[in-house]
Amino acid sequence: MIPEMMKAVVITGPNDYGLQEVPVPKPRRGEVLVRIKACAICGSDPKIFDGGYKGMWPPGYPFIAGHEWAGEIVQLGEEVTGFEVGDRVAGEAHKGCGHCRACKAGFYNLCVNYGKNETGHRHYGFTYQGAYAEYNAYSVNAIAKLPDNLSYNEGALVDTAGTAYHGIELAGVTPGGTSVIIGPGPVGIFTMMIAKSMGSRTVMVGRGRRLQVAAKMGADAVVDYEKEDPVRRVMEITGGSGADEVFECAGSEAAVGQAVQVARKGGRIALLGIYGSNSIPVPLRTVVLNQISILGSRANPNVSEKVISLMSAGKIDAGSMVTHEFPLEKIREAIDTFVRRVDGALKVVVKP
Repeated sequence: MIPEMMKAVVITGPNDYGLQEVPVPKPRRGEVLVRIKACAICGSDPKIFDGGYKGMWPPGYPFIAGHEWAGEIVQLGEEVTGFEVGDRVAGEAHKGCGHCRACKAGFYNLCVNYGKNETGHRHYGFTYQGAYAEYNAYSVNAIAKLPDNLSYNEGALVDTAGTAYHGIELAGVTPGGTSVIIGPGPVGIFTMMIAKSMGSRTVMVGRGRRLQVAAKMGADAVVDYEKEDPVRRVMEITGGSGADEVFECAGSEAAVGQAVQVARKGGRIALLGIYGSNSIPVPLRTVVLNQISILGSRANPNVSEKVISLMSAGKIDAGSMVTHEFPLEKIREAIDTFVRRVDGALKVVVKP
């Protein structure tokens, strides 16, 4: 039986949030009501909670954040086909309006009607209510079925892994070639695992405990930029030719220039991080003379089923990425653990 009220983490202002009783949402046409089983903390979530994106994410208060989730369908809205009550599903954050030029081309992550909920656009957990709650309603366009051999924790990481997969789809992977991944965070480690599953030799650039985690999870080589020059070391590893593909996952301004320097002639660079400035120095002469392609990559359109297939087949290990779990009531402790990387926190999952 579906209750009338539920527990949710409600943000009422910058760094002002806590558990409240709120009405359980009703699924509209083309939507399903999901009982949230796991919601992973994303790097953008702490800033949403503390007001770092105020006015944009969220556009107003009160607001429920959270966009990396998995759960069980408990109710179907009108005209829903292909899903049943009891289905285990994983979600993604973006759902386009469906009728603008970008959506028609399959790029609903670039929807022209972004943030205009009246058009049908949804950016769950950013401009539309999210998953730090016991229930939420989702469009069937923003969910994918989760096989029985994957846990809800793993399902909650489909969104993160999908971000990595989309960057790889844009830049490509050269089987037998070399991929350099800068930034051993969750997106970077997923990028490494996916590239490796596609036949690439992988080199992870980073520092500290997370670099050690990347090595443990399969990186063929790791480069600690605090101990050695990353450009020189990558060129040594590649015999002086450079990397076929470079994936910048740290959102580091310095790393953008390094990415250009380690790419081979004719190489490709995908930028998966979000940068704090639009004024980043880039060695453009090298870009031109070496004919390097630089690609921006946003979110994870049309890849959830592909990522789930890789997870289910054991090609990428999502379960080992989860280092901590907390109940919904301990959301502040969960966020603090994630932000301060307490006890080597990598992915922290909240369980409503």
